[in-house]
Amino acid sequence: MKHVAWLVMVFGALLCVCGCASPGRKEPAPPPLVGAWRSSIQFQTGVFSSIRDLEFLYSFNLGGSMTESSNYDGAPPVPPAYGVWRQIAPDLFETRYEFFVTKAPAASRDLPGGWMPAGRGVFVERITLAPDHQSFTSTIAYEAVDLTGKSVPGGGEATGKGTRISFSTP
Repeated sequence: MKHVAWLVMVFGALLCVCGCASPGRKEPAPPPLVGAWRSSIQFQTGVFSSIRDLEFLYSFNLGGSMTESSNYDGAPPVPPAYGVWRQIAPDLFETRYEFFVTKAPAASRDLPGGWMPAGRGVFVERITLAPDHQSFTSTIAYEAVDLTGKSVPGGGEATGKGTRISFSTP
């Protein structure tokens, strides 16, 4: 009889433990900015203000890192931008991302050396998501920085309009 009582107690404890766990509990949803986006950018001031067809592609990762690439990454050749993002209100986000700037070879004899480093570009963008979380508007501040880390002329301000990339995006 002792064994039966012991088995009942063990079974009861297991039932309690299993019953206390909530199998239907879901993980919290990721912030609505997480994912891939495409944005049209128009600078009103600064070195990029003459460009009328600037586009950015973004990847916002869970945890706060992000990557940005533009349709002008090849002119002059520059790598994608890398940075961070944070949520500052329910549908309001702030990003800070940087890319390396390059300069053209001074003469054709310097071409084998390629495009050498010339500083960095720093973007700070404020993104406001639409209520459906499928599009956004943004404001961007751009700062040009030389190789020593000092601001140089060429920075500017822009606005952007983005849409989420999905399998149904054309």
